[in-house]
Amino acid sequence: MMNCPRPDRSPPEGQPSDHSTPYGWMDHALTTIHRADWHRQVRPLTGLPGPVVKAAGRSLLNFASNDYLGLAGHPATIAAAQAATARWGTGSTGSRLVTGERPLHRQLERVIARLKGTDDAIVFSSGYLANLGAIAALVGPRDLILGDRYNHASLLGGIRLSGATALTYDHCSMDHLAKLLAAHRDRHRRCLIVTDTVFSMDGDVCPLPELLDLADNWGAMVLVDEAHGTGVLGDRGAGAVDQLGCSGRSLLQMGTLSKALGSLGGYVAGSAAAIDFLRNRASTWIYTTGLSPADTAAALAAIAIVRRDPQRRQQLWRNVETVAAGLGAIAAKFSPQVRLLPSDSPILCLQVPTAAIVVKLGQTLEKSGFLVGAIRPPTVPTSRLRITVRADHDLDQCQELIDAIAIALADTLAAP
Repeated sequence: MMNCPRPDRSPPEGQPSDHSTPYGWMDHALTTIHRADWHRQVRPLTGLPGPVVKAAGRSLLNFASNDYLGLAGHPATIAAAQAATARWGTGSTGSRLVTGERPLHRQLERVIARLKGTDDAIVFSSGYLANLGAIAALVGPRDLILGDRYNHASLLGGIRLSGATALTYDHCSMDHLAKLLAAHRDRHRRCLIVTDTVFSMDGDVCPLPELLDLADNWGAMVLVDEAHGTGVLGDRGAGAVDQLGCSGRSLLQMGTLSKALGSLGGYVAGSAAAIDFLRNRASTWIYTTGLSPADTAAALAAIAIVRRDPQRRQQLWRNVETVAAGLGAIAAKFSPQVRLLPSDSPILCLQVPTAAIVVKLGQTLEKSGFLVGAIRPPTVPTSRLRITVRADHDLDQCQELIDAIAIALADTLAAP
């Protein structure tokens, strides 16, 4: 038997010894993440989702979730999910083109299309998959994509997957977008403009009417991400497109079922031709197991609540006004170190100077009984407390949050 020489495992001269293993770099990367105060870890919550949640046995007032209407724990959505599971099983068992199609899927797609005012809709197994699949199907290496600087990571992922030439315009700057269109549009076969309607880490809303006018002038397609607008904005809860008077205009509306609708999944709504095209070309729909019966049924029940119970949305906006006013007063008191970012949504953000400060604020608030997002780079360019308001918060809870943030900021900023 031939004896094969053992490979030399010693590192090259001048290289750290842990580079002799293919995974040694991870320890160095984690050290860097810790030093920058960027390290993250999960926090298990127990019990039903709601305005009060439990973590490590403690009750916390929940101002960190995207369950804006309180539907993830609503009796109607739970009952719908349970009934669907009993009838259809726990999983769809395959791609919808093979064994994964259930009558519930098309029912949900038709209901979404009615809500969004479009010909049709297609439901994906997550919002992230919806953006990846739709963008990569619509454009390719010969095409141009223009995107807002603050777009969600799923939009950025879809752009990378497409292979198209990608350019970024300044946040909500239609002047910059117009300049990029003038300079680059004619060099490419197709052009797609992508933007969030409600920006998830800031809370502001894009200037959609002006954006659509530019798209019309330059022959560009538009895909908007309505993840944080669906169920929340507009008289019917149809989203920012409806609220801004853009229903019926040429665009594709992507959204999620996991925010205000309290379930799981994503969708794209648009013309009949566009949706039929995505069924045949969106790889993240074709090659992924269909949405579970429970999630599909829960989303159907949630949309029914959105349509028949506008009072829930009205209560949400009363709470938003209360919290926004309180945070505005706090920002004025601690200016210029603290700034309330502009918002037209239930997402309210207090910008603070450093990642270390926002981490400490989050920890202090949790010790005081409040769950608030402490968001820092690289997720966002500047550190901030991200407060999300719910319809099922009461006004006393909103005021308790305001008081707790004021105390936490005074203590944190005063510390050496």
